[in-house]
Amino acid sequence: MYQLLKQIAKVGIKTEAPPRADEEMRVLAQRLQAEVLGLFAGSLAIRHVDAGSCNGCELEIHMLNNPYYNIEGLGIKLVASPRHADLLLVTGPVARNMEVALRRTYDAVPEPKLVVAIGDCGCSGGIFGESYASCGKVSNIIPVDVAVPGCPPTPTALMQGILTAVSLGARRVG
Repeated sequence: MYQLLKQIAKVGIKTEAPPRADEEMRVLAQRLQAEVLGLFAGSLAIRHVDAGSCNGCELEIHMLNNPYYNIEGLGIKLVASPRHADLLLVTGPVARNMEVALRRTYDAVPEPKLVVAIGDCGCSGGIFGESYASCGKVSNIIPVDVAVPGCPPTPTALMQGILTAVSLGARRVG
């Protein structure tokens, strides 16, 4: 609890600022769409797995579907089954009761599969670390291709992480 209060004191209270139109976002979206069209025949299917997070990262993932970021317009869809997925987005430190479920989900994704660990908790275990109830970072359980740090990471950082994973996938396949 002390670590959490210390982090709040260090970061302060943040309010959501309205997004500003920027050239970087447009270029990032175009690059992502071109990579997805080339590698995944126009559509990238993402399965999100909450392995024990506080839901901060999930809010940012859901922001990707709003009209401003519009990842569905880029050919990227969130799917309900890992059997239909090309990429796993995993959030939170892996809770002990999610360890087996995360492994099974990873095994159910067809090859070639990509994994992106989201948030400080997914990348390093965050303030929770490893304990009797937590396995820590995602890479302790399954192989991770890209880690997107932040508490929570911005939607732009998430898009950059997905783009990096897709680029890695293109190098593996090509």
